[in-house]
Amino acid sequence: MASPRTSPALPAERWPERAAHRGRGPVVVSGVASDAHTWNLVFLQLLIEELGYEVVNLGPCVPDETLVEECRALRPELVVISSVNGHGHQDGLRLIGALRGCEALVATPVVIGGKLAISDENPGQVARELAAAGYDAVFPDGTSGVADFRAFLGMMSRPALAAGSRSDA
Repeated sequence: MASPRTSPALPAERWPERAAHRGRGPVVVSGVASDAHTWNLVFLQLLIEELGYEVVNLGPCVPDETLVEECRALRPELVVISSVNGHGHQDGLRLIGALRGCEALVATPVVIGGKLAISDENPGQVARELAAAGYDAVFPDGTSGVADFRAFLGMMSRPALAAGSRSDA
């Protein structure tokens, strides 16, 4: 049986109840194209579901075009990108360009987190570059990352974000 990510059916055809659901999801969770790690994606899925959201986990090594296609079909309330291999900065810059280049996804909140660079030097600079490129929030690997992400999800109930409007803060 083909995995959901490689199935020829569009996400709305596979999960019509998810595509139509609004309020607490769907939230799309995905790894970047170069990252084969899965434990981080499972952790994020469980954390987000625990907070009451429906999650579509696309898995690791998702090509940019596939992520854009899936998000265009699902119209998620939030897209969560995770990196463990240290290439989140490089892959993330390219990916946010593809997501923001799709008219249907311009206002969709998108966040990225994890090990975003192969070096631990200048994590603030990496985060600023990703935010300037179009991410609504950046959660670099560190002790407060999960708490900060939980706080961000708590803000998702705000009307501006729930309606799909990007926050420039």
